[in-house]
Amino acid sequence: MSELDVKLKFELDPQLQSDSVILGEFPLSLVLMSRDANYPWCILVPRRKGVYAIHHLAEEDRQQLMRESCHLAEVMADLFVPDRMNVGALGNVVAQLHMHHVARFKDDPAWPRPVWGALEPKAFADDELKSRVSRLRSALAGDDFTLPE
Repeated sequence: MSELDVKLKFELDPQLQSDSVILGEFPLSLVLMSRDANYPWCILVPRRKGVYAIHHLAEEDRQQLMRESCHLAEVMADLFVPDRMNVGALGNVVAQLHMHHVARFKDDPAWPRPVWGALEPKAFADDELKSRVSRLRSALAGDDFTLPE
């Protein structure tokens, strides 16, 4: 099966789809923003069907995922100036491989605990959502990042 066939058969997990906004794409991954306004939170999802863990990716894709993850973390750190950037790939609720990038602050409501289950998700006001999406897209803009069609 060609890489094109794999990409064409890729489908975003319904839970990720409902909990996030698509910001755009890197060469390998969809770039999502969580709809939880409690934290600046983005998610990378490699566009590979049937991949549930980083070690399931081909070596070249692993390297690309790390490049994309580091770039996203750097952009978020510059944009939000957090005390800590938390990056993690969990699969307890959504099996599809995805990497969370959460900007954490010592005064955020969950600090120093993990964000999962600490608070009920907080919805963005419409103008706040548009502003956050616009800021992230502008900060990510470049040769390796494309906006959704």
